[in-house]
Amino acid sequence: MPRSPRPRQWILLRGLTRESAHWGDFAADLQQALPADQVLALDLPGNGQFHTVPSPLSVQAMVQACRNELARRAVAPPYHLLAMSLGAMVATEWARAAPGEVAGCILINTSMRPFSPFYHRLRPYNLAALLQLARKWRSQSASDAEAAERIVLRITSNRAPDRGAAIPLWAAVRQQRPVSARNALRQLVAAARYQAPATAPGVPLLLLGSTQDQLVAHQCSKSIAKAWGIPLHKHPSAGHDLPLDDPQWVINELVQWVEWTA
Repeated sequence: MPRSPRPRQWILLRGLTRESAHWGDFAADLQQALPADQVLALDLPGNGQFHTVPSPLSVQAMVQACRNELARRAVAPPYHLLAMSLGAMVATEWARAAPGEVAGCILINTSMRPFSPFYHRLRPYNLAALLQLARKWRSQSASDAEAAERIVLRITSNRAPDRGAAIPLWAAVRQQRPVSARNALRQLVAAARYQAPATAPGVPLLLLGSTQDQLVAHQCSKSIAKAWGIPLHKHPSAGHDLPLDDPQWVINELVQWVEWTA
């Protein structure tokens, strides 16, 4: 009898100061769409279950931490990496440093040196909102946690009025597993320092980008796609948190890409 194909291992990586819980129902929905595969949302050091661990000051060290954690859990490569923002930098570096471990990457709304200037990688008109967020960062009160997450939702989602149900969950996460201001700063430093390879890592790659991203300019995804010669699939209305704003679109794109690359 022919052997069944080995289940794909999907590793989901979030962005700056965000953890596996911030995927919401997306991970379960992806698992349902790909029942033969295995889906694991992994926290970066300093976030989620590792919120008491110092965040590394380099993306390279974040990659090694992820590899070590998967080895500890006996989750063997190859991995399919689905990652957004800072997580997409980690996925890119992982594919560059250990291509034998990575079967492919889907990168969502990311930005990387040297392809984009700093004012595209973080749109300046968000600075006032980010300063508001910073002032509430250390507070552990329920009201400040909700207020902070409303700011996050406002700058990362273009469907905030329809996605408000996420706020209580996010606020609870902020109180239960707080990311320290020091770790948030260390993650910012790691993201700012990271220099992506000039040519694409030697694994299958797909970029997903929101043309109406209000946090990171869509030009960042376009610049990466042009430099690397890889496909960029565009969502016409979602915000930075594309899996929140239109999870089914992301899953559909992912499933089609899997079929195309199989």
